[in-house]
Amino acid sequence: MAEKESDLKKLKENYKKIQDAHHLPNFDKLNADFAIEKAAEIETDFLIREIARIMAEKFSNYLRLVELILNPANSQMFIFSLIKTMGEEEKKKLSEIYKELAKIELNLIELDVDFSEKKEAEFINNSYKTWMNMKKDFLGVIEKIKSNWDNKHENNNKGYFG
Repeated sequence: MAEKESDLKKLKENYKKIQDAHHLPNFDKLNADFAIEKAAEIETDFLIREIARIMAEKFSNYLRLVELILNPANSQMFIFSLIKTMGEEEKKKLSEIYKELAKIELNLIELDVDFSEKKEAEFINNSYKTWMNMKKDFLGVIEKIKSNWDNKHENNNKGYFG
């Protein structure tokens, strides 16, 4: 446990250096939303790249989820259950979220092809700001789904079992 704390302390110290150099978000705030403390387990000369990759993982996961909801062909039943609880307003918000996540994904591809510490820092700053705005809308959609779940979720026991 002491080694983990030591790794995390070292990560925070190293992050502080790049935070000051590039005006990055506060470690604790970034960590709360993206679990960047995972970078403590990775030995790297490019901490800023690792932080961007950790953030990218979350963005990519949400992009895939929103994609499945907006285009549910061959999706799991869970996705169809979510869709049933959504109104046009929620679908519109998810479309807007999708566009923002797609832009982030494009930026990630560019960063992967052409590493630049400055560009990585810009990505972290810009995508963090985008996430802070986007997550409010995302949470609104989730709350609406949850509030409609019992009202619109049908369990008609007519599933196909072969």
